[in-house]
Amino acid sequence: MQQLSAQDASFLFFEGPRTPMHIGAVMIYDPSTVRGGRQRFTDILAFIEERLHLARTFRQKLVRVPLDLDYPWWIEDRDFDLEYHVRHIRLPEPGDWRQLCIQVARLHARPLDVSKPLWEFTVIEGLDAVPGLPPGSYAVVSKVHHAAVDGVSGVDLVQALHGLEPYPDQVPAPARAWYGETPPTPGELLFRAQVKALSEPLRFAEALLRAGARPAPRKVEGNDDTAPVTQTVPRTRFGRSVSPHRVMEARRFPIPAIRSVRRKVAGATLNDVILTICGGALRRYLAAKNELPDSSLVAMVPISVRGGAHDLGNRVAAMNVAMGSELDNPLERLARVHASARRSKALVDAVGARQLTEFARFVPAAMSAAAARLYTDFARDNPAALPFNCVVTNVPGPQVPLYSAGARLVSHYGLGPVYDGMGLMLPVFSYCGEVNIAVSACREIMPDPEFFAECLDASWFDLSRAAGVA
Repeated sequence: MQQLSAQDASFLFFEGPRTPMHIGAVMIYDPSTVRGGRQRFTDILAFIEERLHLARTFRQKLVRVPLDLDYPWWIEDRDFDLEYHVRHIRLPEPGDWRQLCIQVARLHARPLDVSKPLWEFTVIEGLDAVPGLPPGSYAVVSKVHHAAVDGVSGVDLVQALHGLEPYPDQVPAPARAWYGETPPTPGELLFRAQVKALSEPLRFAEALLRAGARPAPRKVEGNDDTAPVTQTVPRTRFGRSVSPHRVMEARRFPIPAIRSVRRKVAGATLNDVILTICGGALRRYLAAKNELPDSSLVAMVPISVRGGAHDLGNRVAAMNVAMGSELDNPLERLARVHASARRSKALVDAVGARQLTEFARFVPAAMSAAAARLYTDFARDNPAALPFNCVVTNVPGPQVPLYSAGARLVSHYGLGPVYDGMGLMLPVFSYCGEVNIAVSACREIMPDPEFFAECLDASWFDLSRAAGVA
């Protein structure tokens, strides 16, 4: 048994019928490297089955403590059924990009069954009319609950199912034989909660000592006047209550060109350029609807504070960054984004993001669950109260080709949750020389995701042209 952290459990407490809290991906594969040139679903199942031991998430399910008097536990599911978690469908003809996006959005809108391990894969065939894909290409749509992984630890699942060649010589053997666990009784769970409550004061004192030993934050150099501490968050359509329906879209951008653009503003990062592209797209999208606010939109950007490279679960803090959507000049927008991101990162460092995530685990589970219920009720009636307009989460991926079940991974697009007051998430993933910016949104808030994708393209064109980059 392994207990969820307070941050992990919060994604369970915040979940509702309209707001499933899982993340995921759309991974597209070229089967030309598969033995025989044709991929079979049974081969994919067998490939996943022999790698289940490489990631704990695959066979762990939740056990909740009565009355939420403590945080839930993970146990090994003794009734694990691989074929429940891996499904198989096919797009109707002609099988184009729009059809794929619609099907992915439908899959992503459905909550996971919390009585089973919290993940699903759906293999989608029939991508016959998607431009640029080799014949026979197929997609795998993944869904993993946010209580189990965040964007960075989710990469471990990708690594478990991918290798650097189509058919690696050997799969690492499991450290021990796998066995399922008998679910603990309510009495056992309550006893564990009582023992934990008795030891919490000592653990809290240890956390205080670690926080006291932390070095002073480094002062940020430069003119802080260009990066205000507080930012006015304008009201937009993305701050409304969300429906249970979702949309998905995505676009790809070349990393070498993005690196050339970032050099136009001293100190700018690749992430600054991505935020600038997103800010320009939002400017175009809202202007086309006569809804562009005078002040800058603000993005919440998650930051990993992970200690170990293979530490699953959620270890994230966040910073708010002005996206420069009020600026017409793309290079001025990039400078605005960079200044805001630099100052926000300094504030996160100053307050000690990792220490804050550690202290969060001392909040009683019952209080955390009650606070989540109060927040969801408040956000439903006051959805525009959040201090940001959207979420932009950037997860760096490998820059070499990956293979799964013999097939080459062609592209990888992220999927994320939306909730009341935050109806737009832009997951970003880099792979093999490209940055993929995806769109996860409420369908009632963004009924035309293909137009927003066009705005992403246009924003990048304007920015690269202003920077003199081909």
